[in-house]
Amino acid sequence: MDAQEHFYSDDPKTGHPDVRTTLKDVNYYFLGNGHITAVVQICRSGEGTPVGLLIMNPEKFGHKRNCLTMAAENGLTDTMLKLSGERIELTPQPENVTASRHEFQSVPQVIIKWGNRQIEITEKLYCPDRKQGRLLREIELRNKGQENLSFRIETGAGSQTIAEMIHLNCGQKKSLLIEYILTGKNGIDSVRLNRCSQNEIEQDTLLYWQKTAACRFDSSLLNHLFNSAKYQLQANISYQGRQDASIWQYNLEWVRDQSMVVIGLTLSGQFELAGTMLDRLFTKFVTDNGDTVDSSRARPYTEVELDQNGELLLALKFYVDWSGDLTLLQKHRQKIKATAEFPLKDVFRHPEVSLMHNKREFWERHALHGIRDGMELMYQFYVCLGLESAASLAELVHHYEEATAWRKAAAEIRKDMLYHPQYALIEDNHFIKRRNVDGSPAIEAILATEEGLPANIPLLEPGKHYLDPDSSSVLPIAWGFIDAKSGLARQTLAGIEPLWNQRWTGGGYGRYHVASEPDSPGPWPFASLFIARAYFENGDDEKVWRVLRWLKQVPGAKSGATFEFYGPRQVPPYPQIGIVPWTWAEIIMLSVHHILGVRPEGNKLRLRPRLLSGLPGAKAELRVRNCRIKLEISRSKEKCGFYIDGEQISDATDEIVLDMPERDLTVELFVKE
Repeated sequence: MDAQEHFYSDDPKTGHPDVRTTLKDVNYYFLGNGHITAVVQICRSGEGTPVGLLIMNPEKFGHKRNCLTMAAENGLTDTMLKLSGERIELTPQPENVTASRHEFQSVPQVIIKWGNRQIEITEKLYCPDRKQGRLLREIELRNKGQENLSFRIETGAGSQTIAEMIHLNCGQKKSLLIEYILTGKNGIDSVRLNRCSQNEIEQDTLLYWQKTAACRFDSSLLNHLFNSAKYQLQANISYQGRQDASIWQYNLEWVRDQSMVVIGLTLSGQFELAGTMLDRLFTKFVTDNGDTVDSSRARPYTEVELDQNGELLLALKFYVDWSGDLTLLQKHRQKIKATAEFPLKDVFRHPEVSLMHNKREFWERHALHGIRDGMELMYQFYVCLGLESAASLAELVHHYEEATAWRKAAAEIRKDMLYHPQYALIEDNHFIKRRNVDGSPAIEAILATEEGLPANIPLLEPGKHYLDPDSSSVLPIAWGFIDAKSGLARQTLAGIEPLWNQRWTGGGYGRYHVASEPDSPGPWPFASLFIARAYFENGDDEKVWRVLRWLKQVPGAKSGATFEFYGPRQVPPYPQIGIVPWTWAEIIMLSVHHILGVRPEGNKLRLRPRLLSGLPGAKAELRVRNCRIKLEISRSKEKCGFYIDGEQISDATDEIVLDMPERDLTVELFVKE
């Protein structure tokens, strides 16, 4: 690998301001159905179009400037509504625009309101079906002035314009409906605008959203984060399971990112789409040899991201445990076997220990960035989880010999990474990121050359370029790989704290020690959520709330579409900062896997809910197999324990394990105030 792989030529300083992703005070609201992705841009700073509409084909990735409704000269201004007449000339003004997300019959909608003293405009945008690339835009106009009004209303996209004369008496309301249809010919996409009279939501859309998880926490912050994540996670996934790992940024795919998205989809009840993604990953992103693709390409063994094999198998286990669907286990049996066994090849295994080594690290730095041959914590941890997951899945389909072998391999890796006297990934009772092949801790990135790297990055500054602390080190705590209350967990979390506000103010954790950063200093939402999930398991709720409060105030928080990280970036040569779907998956994991604690495991259903401190209660309705599990958690002075359909079954409040239900259940947990 060389530096050029990380470089992009798109320059956001060229063209209309709307081509920039990180406009000041911008929020992006994502809608989609697998055949079309629509993004409502709300920019209240005046730097970009106040209300703009971006439309994309989710099968095709590109920069923001390449969106189908982006005009070279006018940006997104043509997509705004414009009212013109004798007594009115009106377009959305940044200071008068509000936007929010709502659901109608479980279907997500984006609602925009704006206007002036004479007239009030409400716009509703949503996808009415899941079979074609179609978006509806309902427009309601209300004359709230003292005079009758006549005006022309128009909007457009590309070379198309839709216009209509409207007459509004005092106090009168009128509506019009516009549809945007994604069409294509000879591989070239375009958007067609039509006046429309039918706003009925199709049955397939109603069923899709009614099956999804419904969570209602006694916290507006948690509700906003969960709903934003659930609605938007699927919005840029194509019906064939394709997804850009960072929208408008990389235009590439990773097994790692999509595995986490599969888990998020599964936990939120979107089984069918999760299955589609898994099917595609095993078909197209795993070689017959078991190697996995990152950045949409295969790598030489020295640069393989070995954690991806484990993450894919972990995602498959989540999918099977929650959905009960064994189809993929039979269809992809050989690929699953190859995925499990690929990291166990001699080329990766250390000659003296069961651990794997190469010259790539979890955050994708490599030899160019001073990464030397060594053993990465995440490559041991996720490979171990993957082997354990594969073994459980093999037992479901009676492949006991494979299951035994994989459990044995996982046990050896677990033992060596935790307890080996020379090679364990632990120092001073806390996890470390990496060891060199000789067993010494990999303390810093040591550059062989500065050639090819952009100037003014921390990695080129004088001094040591430390590898630890690294936010990924908390993942064994978050996933329950070690006891979250143990000294090892406490010391690891304490060692992570310097990542908060390293070279910035305002909060958020960096992904690792800023001195070894080949990009730009800044906090990362999904890395911060790793740490929040670990702190939840550890019981330090204030640290969890701190991350959530930070997510509430970052740019993009109102829409819930946050950027990959927050900080300056040298663009070009690096790409503009995009929106990472993985963050949505992490929010769903925190909400469902951790707080609600719903964990199907084979033929059992484990429930271990825990309310965050300061959270009075929570209600949820979750899709598990072919059933709905209604879960209610509340604090009580009178009751304590678990109740099923009104009957107490346990006075414990930490967890219960049930046989997998074959009917809908109502589960209540009362905990002491």
